Amino acid sequence: MKLTLAEYRNKVRGCWMGKNIGGTLGAPFECRRGVFDVTFYTQDLKGEALPNDDLDLQLVWLNAVEKHGRNVSATILGEYWLSHITPNWAEYGASKNNLRNGLLPPLSGYVGNEYRDSNGAFIRSEIWACLAAGHPDIAVQYAYEDAIVDHSHEGVYAEVLFAAIQSAAFVESDPYRLIDIGLSYIPEDSGVARGVKSAINAYQSGLSWQEARIQVLTDVPGSFGFLGTPPETLTGDIPNGPIGWDAPGNAGITIIGWLYGEGDFGESLCIATNCGEDTDCTAATLGAILGIIAGEQAIPQRWVDPIGDKINTWCINFCDRGISLPQTVGELTERILMQTPLFLGPEICDFIHSDSGYTLELLEGDKLSNHGQRVNCWVYNEMKDLVSQSPFVVHHDFNIFSTYLDYHDEPYIQAGIPRALTLTIDNQIFMQQWLDIRWHLPAGWTVSPGARIGSQLEQYHCNIGKTIIEFVLTPVELLQSRYDLVLEITSQGRPTKGFVPVVLINGTAAKKN
Repeated sequence: MKLTLAEYRNKVRGCWMGKNIGGTLGAPFECRRGVFDVTFYTQDLKGEALPNDDLDLQLVWLNAVEKHGRNVSATILGEYWLSHITPNWAEYGASKNNLRNGLLPPLSGYVGNEYRDSNGAFIRSEIWACLAAGHPDIAVQYAYEDAIVDHSHEGVYAEVLFAAIQSAAFVESDPYRLIDIGLSYIPEDSGVARGVKSAINAYQSGLSWQEARIQVLTDVPGSFGFLGTPPETLTGDIPNGPIGWDAPGNAGITIIGWLYGEGDFGESLCIATNCGEDTDCTAATLGAILGIIAGEQAIPQRWVDPIGDKINTWCINFCDRGISLPQTVGELTERILMQTPLFLGPEICDFIHSDSGYTLELLEGDKLSNHGQRVNCWVYNEMKDLVSQSPFVVHHDFNIFSTYLDYHDEPYIQAGIPRALTLTIDNQIFMQQWLDIRWHLPAGWTVSPGARIGSQLEQYHCNIGKTIIEFVLTPVELLQSRYDLVLEITSQGRPTKGFVPVVLINGTAAKKN
């Protein structure tokens, strides 16, 4: 299936207009637990949408893509966080604190982060869906890189789910089919999957949306709405869950709005908002999905006129230069469309043989769902494997080889107590390599099997070679709060040197989460 540039533009504009509408509608009710009776905007908007971090953060990601293209990664996005995004609340603040202390993603999204399972990642899925329209297998890879900066587990699963749904929505319109596509990319036993399935079950069982809300928030109880609601107004109809464990319930609420709205744009967003909890996020995410499916022209004008085309922001550092922010939905759309050919490449985006700008070759049918990517006759790579990967595994790509350093646990150390680390090196070229692996350690520290070893990284017939080495570090007296080590990996006869930073924190001075 091919998508023309005009069709693509219409759906991308629909995505961001729906996002702006939903965020503006839900913002006044954010972090409130209860059942509301919203039927339209509840404030005088004076022709402009409300600022919202759901959209703000993606304007920064756009700048990262414009500079780094398809090479954008969690580490790059982490640097953009520190330079250009101001909030320090909840998961945002915890991850920024970790990044400042040298902890790279996914460690930055996990260590000391009570809100790692919350909603701050799935609200950023749209940019990856738009850049990889009709290719959820690509969209979810970038959604994962995005999410692990400041989340893990449920927070990551939620962004992957919605990135897949929104990317597939450029091709597919049936809600159940789209939900199945999204679920195919995340663990079946995850809280997010349970929340989504609970919403579907409630709808198909004939419950009202009010009853569906109770069922979902009982099946996957969180704390988001509880924290922002005065105790005397709580009704006690749903339990309070663990602090920060909020993505499952809010993903379920988004699905409630979608199913119970039954194709009506305004009704769908109002139902999502009326369920409470993280209302700007649920309504904005749903607005983006519906905007992609139907395109901008299908969004009722009564929802567009009060907010216009302008984008307002409030979470971005305006004082230090380095990024250029789109001022309108139209400008945001055009800047994304300019990146798509380079982001997807000529095999998907044909900008040579089209008389109308370019066309996109989209996946269809079963190809939209998660399926293993064949490496060789024996090995398939599954996106689920990556999504389910331990939050203690830090990845680096050095072109001719990739490394995965597994900390096995949070990166704390104590004097005299051995600490195991596992290094996996994957050959990325179709020829053998000899590697020289060297540790740069603080004075007095020891490592086995040695501070400098050699290893063959063979490329087998129809296979990619792999080396796995178990190292055991033993630190001496710890006088610093943090220690920076380096693993230097050299491929003999080649100019590439890979430097893997290893950050370990004095466990006697740091409180483990």
